[in-house]
Amino acid sequence: MFVKTGDKVKVIAGKDKGKEGNVRSVDVKNDRVVVKGVHKIKKHQKPSQANAKGGVVESEGSIHASNVKVISKAENKKTENKKNKKK
Repeated sequence: MFVKTGDKVKVIAGKDKGKEGNVRSVDVKNDRVVVKGVHKIKKHQKPSQANAKGGVVESEGSIHASNVKVISKAENKKTENKKNKKK
């Protein structure tokens, strides 16, 4: 898949067309990505021990990977291995 977690992407199709955000997670099996601030969905939660109040919770839904375009890649800095480091 051409999109990795942390990449900055722009939505090119759908109701959120034109919005930009960072990729939070990638589902390789279904070709879907979750982008921060894009495709907000509302879910009704029953009260529980974790959420005593319950109510309507807003979260980000996934969108198909073909509907996003990578603007900038995430920086993956390589770490030096102590064994291979020259003295």
